[in-house]
Amino acid sequence: MSRLLAYVVLAALVLLGLAFAVVNAKPVELNYFLGTREVPLALTLVLTLAGGALLGVLFSLGLVIRLKRETQRLRRQVRLAEQEVTNLRSIPLKDTR
Repeated sequence: MSRLLAYVVLAALVLLGLAFAVVNAKPVELNYFLGTREVPLALTLVLTLAGGALLGVLFSLGLVIRLKRETQRLRRQVRLAEQEVTNLRSIPLKDTR
């Protein structure tokens, strides 16, 4: 059921994007360092959005990698602590009387 809802939402977003592109089909002049070019406004906006998303992913990649390493280190510590507890439980108790 949730997959169907996800597909419906995705289809609605695609239709909304297509409608946005049709409404904003007028060309605008894009000035960049090496020259100028006329491109549709919708394409300019979509490429800018995609570029920003890509830069966001690249900048957060370092944090994600650091957190994954820390998770691995903590899992290793938990595994060693569980082994130590298991070893301590298997030692027979001595009567001190």
